[in-house]
Amino acid sequence: MATENNLQDYEMMVIFTPVLSEEDYKNAQKKFSDLVTNNGGQIVNQDAWGLRSLAYPINKKTTGLYYVLEFRASTDLNAKIEIQLNRDENVIRHMITRLDKFAVKYNGRKRNPSPAQSAS
Repeated sequence: MATENNLQDYEMMVIFTPVLSEEDYKNAQKKFSDLVTNNGGQIVNQDAWGLRSLAYPINKKTTGLYYVLEFRASTDLNAKIEIQLNRDENVIRHMITRLDKFAVKYNGRKRNPSPAQSAS
């Protein structure tokens, strides 16, 4: 079991194929959030961006369903997630980024702006 000391902060962005139904999109999100929690990780935040245009066509598709998951987990979990992302035929692109303490603070402020920040 992962101890509190070796947990790292990560952000995973996944672009799913745009042909998924709403239910399949939700199931795909749940699959990866469950993968994190079932392996001792903690979900900090999840955000389904929905259908967005891609910067360039991927597999002849110009749009994709975006999903961002911020989580804390041990470093060995990324390999397990990476295998599942590569196996999933609905995933057209993915990226897992390790967040430093400044990025974690920034994401926290972005989710919960203080009254002083929202007034400006």
